[in-house]
Amino acid sequence: MITAIVQYRLPPSIDLAACAAHFRSIAPGFRQVPGLIRKQFIYAEDGWAGGVYLWQSRSAAEAFYSGPWLQGIRERYGMDPEIKFFETACITDNAQGAVLLPAAAE
Repeated sequence: MITAIVQYRLPPSIDLAACAAHFRSIAPGFRQVPGLIRKQFIYAEDGWAGGVYLWQSRSAAEAFYSGPWLQGIRERYGMDPEIKFFETACITDNAQGAVLLPAAAE
C-alpha cells in the first residue's frame, strides 16, 4: 500500500467553508477511482489544502495524478500540487477495530 500526501495552495478567497463545500461535492466521484482505498480531504488555516490518499499501489496513484485530476488542480489553483509518496507498512483502523496489513509489494 502507498500513502500519498497531496498539497496545494488555495487562493485567499477560498476559506474553510468554501473548501469544505467543494470537497463534499466532489467526494462521491472518488468512489470509482481505480486502486484508491481511502481519501481524506484536508484543509489548513495557512491556506493549504489537499488530500491524504491510501492506494493499493504506487502505479495506481501515479496514473491518477497524471490524468485529468492534475489538469483540474492546475486550472482551479494555478499550480502543480506537491505530492509525497510513502510506503504504508500497516494501518491501525479503530473504526473497523483492526490492524490492516498491505498485500505483497508490487
